[in-house]
Amino acid sequence: MSLFTRKTETGLQGSLYDVGGQKTLLIVGLGNVGKEYTDTRHNVGFACIDSFSASQNFPAWIEKKDLHCIFTKGSIGSTTVILIKPTTYMNESGRAVQAVQHFYKITNSQMVVVHDELDIPFGQIRTRVGGSHAGNNGIKSMIQYCGEDFARIRIGVKNDLAEKMDGADFVLAKFVGSEKKLLPQLEREVSAILSEYTATTTLPHDTRTISNPN
Repeated sequence: MSLFTRKTETGLQGSLYDVGGQKTLLIVGLGNVGKEYTDTRHNVGFACIDSFSASQNFPAWIEKKDLHCIFTKGSIGSTTVILIKPTTYMNESGRAVQAVQHFYKITNSQMVVVHDELDIPFGQIRTRVGGSHAGNNGIKSMIQYCGEDFARIRIGVKNDLAEKMDGADFVLAKFVGSEKKLLPQLEREVSAILSEYTATTTLPHDTRTISNPN
């Protein structure tokens, strides 16, 4: 039995880009650089694109200081896929993404951002194009530098502790207990969404929920 349920949302379907058969996709994972931030809720975007990079056998990550990011690039079918993790820290993520967009001439319609979202329960993954930043400072910076019309894979991190803690402290804390056990499944599901997108050039607009197997 599948550990995921899927609910399709209507009204947002359609290809984000398809230019003469030559496709380039920029996938951005949001997070903070530094060992102290590893495995924190705010870094789930980094973790998910690390998992996707490994599943697709991308080259080793390299630092691009002039573009303010950690970078790798590969091909999936006929699509050139660029993966980045900004090194500007979360609050200035947009500055790094804008630099990469300008250098590679990539538009918002060719970009997907993978990030945590405090308003969504842990275990849910939602996708959409555009919208507000919902309190995520990384997305707020992205909107400031790049506009708001980019695709997003929003990974829920909310749990019962969220209402008892300051929001900033909560997202900078590490995943706990059963969350840790489910993280590999969550990362695989995000990788599946990204694989589907790179294959079809259409972002699957839906909600996917991890079911606890215990």
